[in-house]
Amino acid sequence: MAEKQEFFTLLGGKVNFKRSIYNPTSDAVWLAAFAPKNIKTALDIGIGTGGVSLCLLSHNPNLKISGIDISKDMLDICQQNANLNNQSIELINEDIYNWSTTKNFDLVLTNPPYFNGTPARHNAHHNADIVNWVKKSCARVKPNGYFCIISDVLVMDKIVSVLTNKHFGGIEILPLFGSKNTAERVLIRAKLGVKTGTKLYSGISMNNNSILMSGLTIDALLSTL
Repeated sequence: MAEKQEFFTLLGGKVNFKRSIYNPTSDAVWLAAFAPKNIKTALDIGIGTGGVSLCLLSHNPNLKISGIDISKDMLDICQQNANLNNQSIELINEDIYNWSTTKNFDLVLTNPPYFNGTPARHNAHHNADIVNWVKKSCARVKPNGYFCIISDVLVMDKIVSVLTNKHFGGIEILPLFGSKNTAERVLIRAKLGVKTGTKLYSGISMNNNSILMSGLTIDALLSTL
């Protein structure tokens, strides 16, 4: 059996990672690609080893990013990955459920650990309470700022319910399809303090190379469809 390489890349080689206890997947690429334009600060909740943040920095090199994670092991690897890509990320070793701060951000984005199963070896959050996770995330968004999430479609109703209750509007929902006839993931973006309605896009294949390899943002891709 072939030995795995020590390093791997995303976005067609634009972003580099050290293979470790947790390796970012295409979910990180999709979430980063859904971030809005013209933002200056971002918070990546559950940053892990840095997949979302480093992909986002490839789209917006001048963005100031902070990342929070309960796992010191994950943050240590995230720092190594940031160094590998010559990027700077403020890393915060706190539990999002208990983090005491007054900091708010133009964008809060998260790829939460919504899956169920045996607790992970890397001591990160597992089997997260998605409702509380989204509530804590929403609390860190500036007025007129954005919240972005990628999650399993089965918890989409819970996420949207929290957003509407927390006075987010302009909700955009983008289903992502794999080999099945039903969506496997869903991207959701919303803006705090606006009253515009919800927009549901037609789905996109999770294997779309314009996003995964060429580094196109989702807004740019949708403008061509």
